[in-house]
Amino acid sequence: MNPLSAIITIFNTLFLAPIINIMVLFIHAFNAIGIPGSLGLSIIALTAVIKLLIWPFMTAQLRSTRKMMDLKPHLDKLKEKHKGDKQKFSQAQMALFKEHGVNPAAGCLPALIQMPVFIALYQVIFAFFDMTSGLNHINDLTYSFVPDLAKMPNPQFLGIDLSHKPSDFGQYGWALLLIPVVTAMLQFVQSKMMAPSPVKKYPSDSIVEKKEKESKGDMASAMQSQMLYLLPLMIGFFAYGFPAGLALYWNTFTIFGIIQQYKIAGLGGLGAWIKKK
Repeated sequence: MNPLSAIITIFNTLFLAPIINIMVLFIHAFNAIGIPGSLGLSIIALTAVIKLLIWPFMTAQLRSTRKMMDLKPHLDKLKEKHKGDKQKFSQAQMALFKEHGVNPAAGCLPALIQMPVFIALYQVIFAFFDMTSGLNHINDLTYSFVPDLAKMPNPQFLGIDLSHKPSDFGQYGWALLLIPVVTAMLQFVQSKMMAPSPVKKYPSDSIVEKKEKESKGDMASAMQSQMLYLLPLMIGFFAYGFPAGLALYWNTFTIFGIIQQYKIAGLGGLGAWIKKK
């Protein structure tokens, strides 16, 4: 077996097959209960299960990010104090992280863990919209104790065919255009909540400190605005070109992310907008 085949086999065994089996079990359960829209409900239920499984890792990532943001003023002072001496700044930085219990790598690990899960979820959802070989592919990966699917589940969910793409709105109706709009809006809310707070200014700041803060504030504001608007637009564009079922997964995941973000850090950058209103 060549290395690529080995990687694919490991990926299918550890990620793709378990997720497909959970999805199939949910479909059988909703069909047994007689609830319509079993495919859509199963996507939501599967996303909820995956989100709950990675909840601790995401919590660690969000808390680490928040601590790093809180330590930024201290890091700025260390940079000024050890200007030109990278070794002393690095030592002081690590001492600061140790003092406040911050692990810079904690923010990267959850993202690495989530990556194969996201790829597997993507493949699973697309398999259910593959009318030629999708059913065989799904049944090939089901465990012996999980009944095979006799046919693909009905893609209708809340009046929308989850296999349809919003880009085909001319053929299937203008209502499909609401999907990328909702997807972009939810992503915008989450991005705004995760946005860093503006640089604080104090009456005791010197003229030099005020200028530095204004410069840093302008740079941070420019970068924040780019990410704040570009990411939702990009996600909305993807939702426009992919089946609605994938947007259902992404929106469910984003809603859970908003809830988790609120529980850990409150409204974040969104709080300033709400207070203004």
